[in-house]
Amino acid sequence: MSRSERSPLLLAGLLAAAGVGHLVAPRPFDAIIPRCLPGRARTWTRASGVVELALAAGVALPRTRRAAARATSAFFVGVFPAHVQMAVDWRHRPAPLRAAALARLPLQVPLVLWANGVAKKAEVTS
Repeated sequence: MSRSERSPLLLAGLLAAAGVGHLVAPRPFDAIIPRCLPGRARTWTRASGVVELALAAGVALPRTRRAAARATSAFFVGVFPAHVQMAVDWRHRPAPLRAAALARLPLQVPLVLWANGVAKKAEVTS
């Protein structure tokens, strides 16, 4: 299997792992839900986990890959405020934790680019 064939499956695996994590161990995710969102944080955590699992399935399947990868890109942009919330909340934690929280912010850029690349590759092969 070539690198370009593995890329969508790796992205699907990342999304699936994150989705399972949100559903199985929701507490850390609850803590970074922006407080300005209406409703309970746990509801947002569960919803994002379900969305990640749906996106994983869509990206894994060649028929739905293009649309799911585009949606994944939008999802990665949409969850950015949670990473900002985490960085703000963790500003007084020990240096390694602050660094981890801050490192998540620019990590969204390659994730968005990865999802866009999967979508573009799916357009070429469909």
